[in-house]
Amino acid sequence: MIRLLSAVVSLALAGAAGAQGEETSETRIGADRYIAGQSVRHAGEGTDDLFALGERVESRAPVGGDAVIAGRWLTVAAPVGGDVYAAGFEIALDAPVSGDATLFGYRISTGEIGADLRASGSEVEIGGPVAGHAAVAAERVRIDAPITGEVHLAARSVSFGDAAEIGGPLVIYEAREGAIEIPEGIVADERITRREMEDWDGIEELAPVNAGHVLGSFIAVVVGLTALATLVAALIPEALAAMRRRLLDAPFGTLWIGFLTQSVIAGAMVILALTVIGLLAIPAVALLSMVAAVSGYVVGVYAFGVGLFIAVGRPEPVTIGEKALRAGLGALVAGAIGVIPLLGWLFVLALSLAGLGAIAERLFRPRFLGRAG
Repeated sequence: MIRLLSAVVSLALAGAAGAQGEETSETRIGADRYIAGQSVRHAGEGTDDLFALGERVESRAPVGGDAVIAGRWLTVAAPVGGDVYAAGFEIALDAPVSGDATLFGYRISTGEIGADLRASGSEVEIGGPVAGHAAVAAERVRIDAPITGEVHLAARSVSFGDAAEIGGPLVIYEAREGAIEIPEGIVADERITRREMEDWDGIEELAPVNAGHVLGSFIAVVVGLTALATLVAALIPEALAAMRRRLLDAPFGTLWIGFLTQSVIAGAMVILALTVIGLLAIPAVALLSMVAAVSGYVVGVYAFGVGLFIAVGRPEPVTIGEKALRAGLGALVAGAIGVIPLLGWLFVLALSLAGLGAIAERLFRPRFLGRAG
């Protein structure tokens, strides 16, 4: 999971460079390749890990290690020696993957998977053998290849091809019992377990989703955060710049101050509850806690976006357009990291607390120290 987090940030750095008007931006670090652009094609030999971001991404040369790709139309047409992490609208694994495949998209098709498969989308087609287990959640699923291990399947409709076979237990999550028919020869009856769709909570991020609604909500959040951060940058440019610099200069220090600030607010609710009469004020304090968290996240997202641009050699923003671009990148990348199970939530929490810490230092530090900050 740490590797995936660093991969997402690496994609963002490549994207920040590409956003400056270059059709394709590519960086090599050792045998690893970082590529971003409108249309990305990986055709170089000797690649260890591949990180690619674009509207259309094609991997046409072997990858010795992992492949981390994101965009709209994604195609892996050459073997991958490690794991594949992919998020996009349409994902096609047309070549063997030696490791795991973790896929999030609208339409997904897979070939040979050497280890485990995790896939979530609207339409998922398993067209190649899976050597490990499979966890699949979609509206429609088609299985036309053998799966060696255990299979957890949540879907509204499932079809099986002639080559379909399940070697381990099959756990089906369905809207009503018996809704999904399993033909004879696919898996022995005693290895089939049927559960209600509501019981699918072990792999929450793979729950069947309406991809359009999810994508629309994600875009709305990114646009909203970008607009809010841009508005703040226009209204209090010097104060926001100071908070952003403080957060980037001392991220752990602002994180600590933010943690203390939220702890004080949460502690106030406990003290008010003990006084009994103070119970009436708890909703207001709870609202204050929410406002503090959102405000901290806005500042954190903006600082994060500026930091990504600085990391690839871009200067600090001056115009409102430059500030909006950095706020948008920060919101986009933070949102992408936020969907990673557990680690993503911790990252979002840390970003919000660090931003809140920068706000708290800006507001209260002069009083604490008895001098201007």
